Amino acid sequence: MPNLSHSFLRWPVALATALALLGGPAAHAMKLKPQNLTRLIADSQSIIAGKVTHVTDGVTPNGMPYTEITIAVADSAKGELRGGAKHTFRQFGLLKPRKMPNGSTLAAVTPDGFPNWRVGEQVVAFMYKPASRTGLQTTAGLAQGKLNVLDGRVQNEFNNRGLFDGVKVQDGLLSAKEREMLSSQGAVDAATFVGLVGRAVTGNWVATGEMR
Repeated sequence: MPNLSHSFLRWPVALATALALLGGPAAHAMKLKPQNLTRLIADSQSIIAGKVTHVTDGVTPNGMPYTEITIAVADSAKGELRGGAKHTFRQFGLLKPRKMPNGSTLAAVTPDGFPNWRVGEQVVAFMYKPASRTGLQTTAGLAQGKLNVLDGRVQNEFNNRGLFDGVKVQDGLLSAKEREMLSSQGAVDAATFVGLVGRAVTGNWVATGEMR
């Protein structure tokens, strides 16, 4: 039998504890629950578009592994962040296993289902509120709520699978391009997507039932 480090053996327990502390969307990390666009908008504390400028990881003094991400915000559809601001947050899990001072290896990397972040990527991020007990934060719907922008198109880690499933918007509110987008699959036009999200938030469509 391999000589597993003590830290590695504790990892399943640490993950379960962390998910309980994170609450909200993180509770679905081991079994990701599909979230469509309506749900992402409703569950987000802020919705930002920008460039990832810094990614690092570490362990808090009480032993919580984290990845720290900074996004230079270019635009915001929801929340208090505005263009020109920088949003720095910590998400649960390390970038890679870490050798600890006592010689053991902490293998608490970012769990499956959580978003991964890279310096230089352009993103649209539906940010869930920080956890009350730990301050850790991630995107609503986990990896579903982090969309990459490339060549004028936007998609999440799952190629937008399920993103528009069941989304209904009141007649007369959508443009022809937006209606076409909601019936499409895969990457979609970034300007159309961001424009729809911005109008939905400004008009409070989800709360009024105009978008469901």
